[in-house]
Amino acid sequence: MAAGKSEAMKALEELGTATLSTDAVVRELLETDELRDLLVDRLGSEVAPGGSVDRSRLAELAFGDPEQREWLEGELWPRVGRRVAEWKAAVDAADPPARAAVVEVPLLFESGMDSAFDHTLAVVADEDVSSRRAGERGHAAVEARSDRQLSQAEKADRADFVIRNEGTLAELKDALARFLATIGGE
Repeated sequence: MAAGKSEAMKALEELGTATLSTDAVVRELLETDELRDLLVDRLGSEVAPGGSVDRSRLAELAFGDPEQREWLEGELWPRVGRRVAEWKAAVDAADPPARAAVVEVPLLFESGMDSAFDHTLAVVADEDVSSRRAGERGHAAVEARSDRQLSQAEKADRADFVIRNEGTLAELKDALARFLATIGGE
């Protein structure tokens, strides 16, 4: 959380890759009547005042209770997986082809989705910097969310490639260009 994934995704797009954020997919899913109704049935109407899911309230309820979090992940992750597969099929069919197809998955290793990808890349920053950034952005339940995620060091250990995002945006983009060249996305 707050290690620079969004900036990395922007830079990768500028470098000619097709990109998909699973956070964006989750936001889209939360706007569907189907998921909203499931959430209200499970968590109560307070999660969707006025008919729209309040993501901050959802985070408080789900990340504050391991049983609720597990239920929510069980509802979301299969839907996200299907959406990623549909997107990848469309990317593969595109003409001209994209330089590479990149999917941002904040809980990649935690969800067990890492085996679905050819390569894994961890964009990491110092834990203190990440926590400060997340707090400044007003992310709800930051500590509970962080507790659910592997540490930056653990993600770096598990990833095939690691980019430290502690410099400028230009340095980040250069590192990502080198990464693409390494995996053959030239």
